[in-house]
Amino acid sequence: MESYEPERLSPVQLAAMRRSLTSGRGALTRRSLLRASGMGALALGGIATLGACGIPPAGRAEGAAADDDHSEKEKEVTFSNWTEYMDVSDDEKSRPTLEAFTKRTGIRVKYTEDINDNVEFFGKIKPQLAAGQNTGRDLICVTDWLAARIIRLGWAQKLDPSNLPHAFAGVSAQFRTPDWDPGRAYSYPWTGIPTVIAYNAKATGDRKVDSVTQLLDDPKLKGRVSFLSEMRDTIGMTLLDQGKDPGKFTDADFDGAIGRLQKAVDKKQIRRFTGNDYTADLSKGDIAACVGWAGDIIQLQADNPDIKFAIPAAGYITSSDNLLVPAQARHKTNAEKLIDYYYEPPVAAQLAAYINYVCPVDGVRDELAKIDESMASNTLILPDREMAAKSRSFRSLSTEEETAYEEKFAKLIGA
Repeated sequence: MESYEPERLSPVQLAAMRRSLTSGRGALTRRSLLRASGMGALALGGIATLGACGIPPAGRAEGAAADDDHSEKEKEVTFSNWTEYMDVSDDEKSRPTLEAFTKRTGIRVKYTEDINDNVEFFGKIKPQLAAGQNTGRDLICVTDWLAARIIRLGWAQKLDPSNLPHAFAGVSAQFRTPDWDPGRAYSYPWTGIPTVIAYNAKATGDRKVDSVTQLLDDPKLKGRVSFLSEMRDTIGMTLLDQGKDPGKFTDADFDGAIGRLQKAVDKKQIRRFTGNDYTADLSKGDIAACVGWAGDIIQLQADNPDIKFAIPAAGYITSSDNLLVPAQARHKTNAEKLIDYYYEPPVAAQLAAYINYVCPVDGVRDELAKIDESMASNTLILPDREMAAKSRSFRSLSTEEETAYEEKFAKLIGA
C-alpha cells in the first residue's frame, strides 16, 4: 500500500485555484462554454477544507477492490457526473442512452448531476474514502489531475478488462496511456478537452495564425495577443513550441518557457493573460489571436464566421474527464458494464452529438455522421488521425513542483 501524507495546499496553489474559479477554466459552464479545468471550479470555502484535511487513506487491495460486489443481486448502479454532460431527449424528460442501457441490461441507473467542481466534490467523498467506507457512488467522472490523485491514494478500484471489451479495444490512442494510469487500469476517459490557437480572421486581415511563435513574435499581432491564465495550458503550449514534451519536461525546460513568455510580456506583444473572458475580445477583434479552449471556439463560431482555430505543427495540449469506480463501491461490475456501454460506437456517437466534446472512442465517425454530418467532420469533436497524433498531455506534478511552478507563473502573469 502506498504511504499517504496529507497534501496540504500552499498559498500559491490556493491562489491559482481562486484564479481558476473567478476567471479561468473553473468559471466556465459545461454546455455554453468549455470547462477545461486543470483545477476545476471550486467553492472558496472548500479550498481551505481541502488544504487543511489530512485523513489516512483506505487500504489498497488490487486497487482497493470492494470486499463484496453486489452487482449480481442488486441490478443497479449509481453514477455521479457533471451537469449537462449526458444526452437528454427533446422534451427534456428522459436520458435516452441511459434508458436504453437499462432496457438492455436490466440495470437501473441512479444518475446524479452532483459534481459542480473537482475540489468541492473531492471534499464530499474524501472522508468516506479515507475511512474505507462506501461513498454511495459506483461511478464518478473527474478531471485528470483529480483522477490521478484518487488512484495514487488507492481510492479507485482496479477495473476488470473482461467486463470492458469495447472500452479496452476502443479507447483512442491519444487517451490510452496517461502517465497517471498507464494502460487505463483504473479509469477510462469520458471526454477530451483540447487547448488550441484561435484567431479572428477579420482582425488578422485573413492571415492564418497557427503557432505560438507567431503569437509571441509577429509584429502585426503586437498588443493583440492573449494567453491563458491557467498554467498547464499556457506553459504546455509554449513547451511544445520550443520542441519540449509537456509530458517529460524538466525544471530547466519550464524556466525556458517562462523566459520565452516573459520576453513577449516585456515587449508588449502579449496584451494580457485571461480566463474565459478572452472570448468577447476575440469575437470583437480586440484580440486578434490567442491560446484558447476548443469548446469556446465551437460556441463562438456558431455566431461569428470570422472565428477560426488552428492546430500548431508542434502539437497541442489535451486534458480529460475520466470515469472511475471508487473504493468500496457496491456495484463494481455494473459500473464496468456502464463504462463499456458508452464505448460502443453508436452510443458514443449519440453522447458526442449532444455534449460536443472530443469523443475518446475510435470508430465513431460513421455513426456520428448519421446524426449530424457537420459534427462528424468537426475535428474539435472527432480529431482526425493527424490532429490526434499532435495531442499531448501535461505531466503529473508533485506538490513541490506545483507550488514552485505556480509561483513562477503567477509572477509572469502578474497575479
